[in-house]
Amino acid sequence: MTTTTPTASPAPATPDGLDIRRIGGRIGAEVHGLDLAGDIAPETVHAVGAALLEHKALVFRGQHLDDAGQLRFASLFGELTTAHPTVPSVDGQPNILPVDGDEGIRANHWHTDVTFVRTPPKASTLRALVVPPYGGNTLIANTAAAYRDLPEPLRELADRLWAVHTNAHDYAEPRSEKAAEHRRQFVSRRYRTAHPVVRVHPESGERALFIGGFAQSLVGFGPSESRDLLRLLQSYVTRPENVVRIAWNPGDLVLFDNRITQHYAPDDYGDLPRLLHRVTVAGDVPAGVDGGRSRAVEGDDAAHYTPSAA
Repeated sequence: MTTTTPTASPAPATPDGLDIRRIGGRIGAEVHGLDLAGDIAPETVHAVGAALLEHKALVFRGQHLDDAGQLRFASLFGELTTAHPTVPSVDGQPNILPVDGDEGIRANHWHTDVTFVRTPPKASTLRALVVPPYGGNTLIANTAAAYRDLPEPLRELADRLWAVHTNAHDYAEPRSEKAAEHRRQFVSRRYRTAHPVVRVHPESGERALFIGGFAQSLVGFGPSESRDLLRLLQSYVTRPENVVRIAWNPGDLVLFDNRITQHYAPDDYGDLPRLLHRVTVAGDVPAGVDGGRSRAVEGDDAAHYTPSAA
């Protein structure tokens, strides 16, 4: 069987002044000529959405939004989730998650946001408030390109696999009491959800590997076989040609499609401060190649997190 990329619809005309520049061979673009703090016309929102489908991750430099501006921009792409199913939000901002290196929130493992629930976010926005003078970048990977890279026999196997994702995965030993407290909060309510290993994107129809750090086991396989197969599949996601590296400046904002990417924040900035704010857009229930949809294995339906999700 030969896997083909779905035929893309003709790209919409780019509104005047909007300049979208590719920054990676397989993923990533910078968007210029758009002030996210101002009113954004519907046709511009549509053009940004189309660029997101094409490039998977979009960078908006020097926007310097406040919390209200980030919330307003993210809401253009759908209903917002609350900050996180278990971790507290920014004070007074129930939809904003603080990603604070000083608090032990260092996402230095490859993952897709919140895949341990049945309806992971559709998209995530990250806004840089404080960044270190070196290090502290974010890496984002194109999981559809990774799927296309698989040898045909491995693709055919992956199409049939299901993985159980959980927030109670193996963590590194916390290096501070703040990090230990964050871990306790993260696992304070346990979730386990079965997702297809190959997810069909609901808009583009692309097939992509839907795994990452929260995927801890494969349905029908023992622990050793699960680890080996997941490690093999994950190695295609993290190939350098499938990854773009975002070097942050204060005021930058990144929007990425959480349905078809993974990301990683290298812990390479020592004790320097790093603070981002994350806002996520509610997503749908992932579907596999055979049309089967994700199902909860343990935990509630996370309705408090995605109140209107199907």
